[in-house]
Amino acid sequence: MKTNCFFYRKKKYSINPNGVVTSKSHSNIALIKYWGKHNNKTQIPLNSSISYSLGEVYTVTRLIYQKKKERNLPIKVFFSGKEKTSFLPKILEFFHRISSYCSYLQDFNFIIETYNTFPHSSGIASSASSMSSLALCIMEIEKKLVSSSKEDFFLKKSSFLARLGSGSACRSIYPGLVVWGCHKSIKGSNNLYAIPYPYEVHSIFTKIEDTILIIDDEPKKILSSKGHQLMNDHPFARERFKCATQNMSRLISILKIGDFQEFGELIEHEALTLHAMIMTSRPYFLCMKPNTLNVIYTVWDFRKQNKKNIYFTLDAGANVHLLYPIQEKTFILKWIYSDLFVYSKKIIESFCL
Repeated sequence: MKTNCFFYRKKKYSINPNGVVTSKSHSNIALIKYWGKHNNKTQIPLNSSISYSLGEVYTVTRLIYQKKKERNLPIKVFFSGKEKTSFLPKILEFFHRISSYCSYLQDFNFIIETYNTFPHSSGIASSASSMSSLALCIMEIEKKLVSSSKEDFFLKKSSFLARLGSGSACRSIYPGLVVWGCHKSIKGSNNLYAIPYPYEVHSIFTKIEDTILIIDDEPKKILSSKGHQLMNDHPFARERFKCATQNMSRLISILKIGDFQEFGELIEHEALTLHAMIMTSRPYFLCMKPNTLNVIYTVWDFRKQNKKNIYFTLDAGANVHLLYPIQEKTFILKWIYSDLFVYSKKIIESFCL
């Protein structure tokens, strides 16, 4: 088991009076889902997960820092040009969690300016991209203070810090397929930070389109953090964690041999299992909307009739990710706009990095 001692910074810093750093971080879509953690404060997952980072779905964060005299931690947050005091509690908690690993933060005042290319809090992992972009900004400051920091350390610590803000954010530090959580068959996998998927991947999985159907662009009624808590006493939790571990093992083989049908059926099973856990928790709740189901049934009918490689996955929300090989993009994308647009408020054309 890795420890977090690696990330402590105890040396005295030479503090510049002020500065600005900017980072961009992509959202991600999990193929094997993580749902449930050991402790909400330490953000340790109860099963491993793997995701693709998404090309056109990202957050840009600009962090302005100014040296201060007092030892408090004043922060102002602006989202899409407007001050967002509602974001402050989560960000203040994040800064508190990482203070032991980034002691220099207490020497600054901060202004956070951020925006997304997609709806916030609607189930497209906005916390993943936002917290990872903020973590990258913080590490850019650390890099200015400690010029000896190497790239590998920079990325690992960025992922480590991002995890303390939002679990899935640790996967958004890297492009491509990214693993978070201990799995006995994945070398280097651990609970403290994510790693790039280390094994062979068939070429068909290196150029995948992800078209996102925005079914509901309103903030989720129940936050993911609450959903994770409900797994603690969930009657089916143990079997779910066992299933996720087995599915990860299956996916390793699928990614190597290039079986897109097996890949698609696995990610659909994972998505539906996630929502089954949500619907059977206590209290139970629903993330899907009627049009989520309309899209799923329409995709199944289309796939059966046209023999095309298009499969869906879902995060803990109503919106639908449609994954398919780039080789089939022209035909499938035309069909999406003609047959699925009616069910969605917006379509985002993206791709897996």
